[in-house]
Amino acid sequence: MTIPGAESSASEATAAEAQGPAVGGERPEARLERAVLAAEQALIEFEIAVETFRVEVENFSRLHHQKLGPMYTRLDELEALIAEAVAARTGDSEDRRKADEARARVLPMPGVEELFDQWMDGDGLSPEASAMLTDQPVRPPQRVRPSDEARKLYRELVRKAHPDLAQDEKDRDRRDEFIVRVNAAYGRGDEGLLRELSDEWAEGPAPEERKPSPSEELYERLEWLAQRKELLTAIASELEESAIGAMLRMAPDDPDRLLEEIAEQLLAQVSEREAELQRLTGEQVAGS
Repeated sequence: MTIPGAESSASEATAAEAQGPAVGGERPEARLERAVLAAEQALIEFEIAVETFRVEVENFSRLHHQKLGPMYTRLDELEALIAEAVAARTGDSEDRRKADEARARVLPMPGVEELFDQWMDGDGLSPEASAMLTDQPVRPPQRVRPSDEARKLYRELVRKAHPDLAQDEKDRDRRDEFIVRVNAAYGRGDEGLLRELSDEWAEGPAPEERKPSPSEELYERLEWLAQRKELLTAIASELEESAIGAMLRMAPDDPDRLLEEIAEQLLAQVSEREAELQRLTGEQVAGS
């Protein structure tokens, strides 16, 4: 299945509109506004097409697993049983290796407790794991009280940056955010970070950025739309090139029927493997 519109980009669809001649007396931004509107509408349609296909791929994958998964599992089990029967009959080391590999493919996955060995306690995750997941230090502080230098830096920073010294609400918000970082660094006894914070405060607030003009904002919007289209195109290509996407392309008009056809093929393979296993086990019984 091909995603509609994947062949062109949003910027190409609006380039002529953005660069065309101005209609007499209109605002300079008018052409850009029309170009942005056209690109937005095209992107919406493209996003709908990509999302529709994504849902089809996801649903097909889920149904494929639900309906055909047991058949694949049965085939793997039969392959292992056949390989084991062959190895038992021949006693050959290579046949034994193949049998072990076939059996390994049908072994159950380890449980959650095994995967998280040493990471779970009676209440769930261990303290070390919980600390890592909540961005807290894994190891406890090395000392109860921060060093004298850290305490000195902390006092100086609080005296300079305390929120009560704010001149206005914006300055208070800046100081509140900064003091939170200072307290966190002091709590860890991090002298290096406290020095960095001291230098940061000495530099003062970052200058306010110049507000872009209406034309600059429109150009930025066009650029964002083009980048978004490129991202969606990559997602669409990945979906189309996936195993499930390739299967959907085989029957774009009736994917449900494709599942039925695959099921019929798998059932036939299961019957063949069962007959082969029965033949091998029968030969073993006859030869014993």
